[in-house]
Amino acid sequence: MTQGMIVLGRIVSPYGVQGWVKLHPFGDDPAAWQEKPQWWLCADPDSGKWRPCLLQGMRMHGKGLIAKLEGVDDRNAAEALDGFFVGMPHEALPDTAKDEFYWADLVGLEVVNLQGESFGRVAELLSSGAHEILCVRCAKVGEADASCERLLPFVAQVVRQVDVAQGVIRVEWGADW
Repeated sequence: MTQGMIVLGRIVSPYGVQGWVKLHPFGDDPAAWQEKPQWWLCADPDSGKWRPCLLQGMRMHGKGLIAKLEGVDDRNAAEALDGFFVGMPHEALPDTAKDEFYWADLVGLEVVNLQGESFGRVAELLSSGAHEILCVRCAKVGEADASCERLLPFVAQVVRQVDVAQGVIRVEWGADW
């Protein structure tokens, strides 16, 4: 991913025939996106090939969002963006409150339980509807090329401390769970 870019969501389909697109947000407050007149789009965030795009309109539609982007004037143009990611530079986003985090700030942090056992690093976050889930990937002991995965609920009963500066998330979770 381009240094400093935060992935906010993904375009999931065209909406209508006038170039609107449906969005799947990856965060809690997607309505705040409309305050930013410029978004960045990218087919693959790891490629770093983000391109700016001006926002012409956005509104809630059912449980999701629809948006109109400059230069996307018909259904064919909207279909061409299907699957693209929406992002912004980290510095363009508002500061988070205490105990709030952008998902991208959590990816890559080491996850350690209260006994000091490392579970690996956060590979991604998933939204279950009820709460977010940390997807933690690690290498199994003695099998350097094998991987394991743990899914930990991102709730206060499990996540005891997030220290972005130190690069660690401390959890109350047993190694044998």
